[in-house]
Amino acid sequence: MTKFRFGINYSDATGDGWTGFCRTSEEMGFDVILAPDHLGAPAPFAMLAAAAAVTTRTRLGTYVANNEFWNPAMPAREAATVDRLSGGRLELGLGCGYMRSEFESAGIPWRGHPERVDRLERGITELDRLFTGDGPRPLPGADRRPPLLVGGHGERILALAAERADIVGFSGLRQRRAAGPGALVVAGAEETLRRVELVRRRAGARAGSLEFSVLVHAVLITDDAERTAAETAEKYAGVGLETARDVLDSPYILVGTVDEIAAELVADRDRFGFGYVATHGPFRDALARVIPRVRELEAARGIS
Repeated sequence: MTKFRFGINYSDATGDGWTGFCRTSEEMGFDVILAPDHLGAPAPFAMLAAAAAVTTRTRLGTYVANNEFWNPAMPAREAATVDRLSGGRLELGLGCGYMRSEFESAGIPWRGHPERVDRLERGITELDRLFTGDGPRPLPGADRRPPLLVGGHGERILALAAERADIVGFSGLRQRRAAGPGALVVAGAEETLRRVELVRRRAGARAGSLEFSVLVHAVLITDDAERTAAETAEKYAGVGLETARDVLDSPYILVGTVDEIAAELVADRDRFGFGYVATHGPFRDALARVIPRVRELEAARGIS
C-alpha cells in the first residue's frame, strides 16, 4: 500500500497570490496542485505552468479539463508543455463537463451525457495516438502521455476511467433527477461503494494498478461534529445531505477534530480505496492540519 496523496484545487488567487498559494501549499505537505477548467476561472494549463515555476516537489494536475472545450491536439500541446516545464510533474485530468450554462456561454453544443462520454473516450484515444503514435508529437521529444485521471460519478464515465485511466477521480456529484443541468446531488456512502465496485469490476486485471481519488467538497474542523454536521445538513438541504448522519457518513465531507478526520480518511481508504484526497482552495488550511496526523497513522501501519 502506498502513502496517501493530498491535492489542493485552485484558489481564487491569481498572479502573485497564486504563486504564493502554490509555494505555501507545497510547504504544508500537499502532494498535488490542481486547476479546474471552468469558464470564468483562469486557464488551467497557464496556472499550472506558473505553479511549476515556483515549486519543486508537488505534482501538477487538471482536476479536470473539460474534454468538450478542446480539440485533442490542443490539450496534448498544453499538457506536453507543462510537463516539460515542470520536469515531468504533470497529471492530466479529463472529464466531460456538467455546467450547461458554460457551454451556452461559449457557443459550444450541449450534448447528452452518453454522447459526451463517447467523445471523451475518442479524445483519450487521440491523445494516446498523439503522444505515442507515428504522427506529429505535441512537442518535440514528447514521447509519453502524462498520467491520466478521468473524473466523474456516472456509471459510464467511471467505467471509462476503469478501462483507460491511471487515476479514477470520484467526484460524488450526480445530476438531480427532474432538475435542470447543473442541479447536483452529493452521493451517499452506499452509492459510492457501488461505484467503486463497478470500477473494480470493469478494470479487471488492471484494478490493482489504479489509484482512486476522492474530491472532498468541505473540510470542517470542530470539537462538536454532531452539531456541525447538523448545521451543514440544514445549510445544504436538497443536495443529498438531509441529516447529520448523512453528512458524517459522506466520504465527500470531512467533519470532526483533526484526529477524527484523519481516522475517517484511513477508514475510507480501507472501505473505498481512496488514497488520493483532493479538496478545494477554501479548505486548504483545514486539510493541511490533518496531513501530519495521517502521516503518523501511516507510519504506525508501516507505510512510508
